[in-house]
Amino acid sequence: MTPDSGGLWPSPGFLWQANAAERQGLPTGRELTGPWKLLLLGDGSPTRHLQLLTGLPVEVELIAMASEPGGSPGAPAEVAHLAEPLLRRQVWLTCGPQALGWAESWWNQAEAEAHLQDRRLPIWRSLSAGRAELYREVDGFGQVQEPWLKERFGCKGPFWSRHYRFFRQGRELTVIREVFSPALERWLGPAET
Repeated sequence: MTPDSGGLWPSPGFLWQANAAERQGLPTGRELTGPWKLLLLGDGSPTRHLQLLTGLPVEVELIAMASEPGGSPGAPAEVAHLAEPLLRRQVWLTCGPQALGWAESWWNQAEAEAHLQDRRLPIWRSLSAGRAELYREVDGFGQVQEPWLKERFGCKGPFWSRHYRFFRQGRELTVIREVFSPALERWLGPAET
């Protein structure tokens, strides 16, 4: 699989997914460990977590940001709640030479222009500039598998993923999907009990 004409990769397909609020849908006999529950289901900033875990600054490597006419196959259902026209942004999250995360986000074009002045900054830093109040709601999690993720992470999958929304004053700003490298087990321990 290759990027589309805008330079965007297709959204990774889920091997399975679950509703984060109910935590239903986890395959039978599988249980996440505490640290991975915090990473996948917590409402904290993953870029901040990566920096704290590794002791290295998180660099955002912009893959592409392009218009998204009519939505994208595999996008979280919550993307439909965003006002069109839409933009989709994809990045690698690296600490030193190692890619530890991949993320994509969907935005209303006007919101993206207002909030993503420096598109190489982590979204959390862009949105929290001026200490504006934000609310993050984790909607779902699961596992994905794509050859291009395996190649860049340097690890075989499957890969843990989650998606969530940011709200400001009760209004949705963006939908974000993140995929994490199994290399995080170095700091978090095994993902499953």
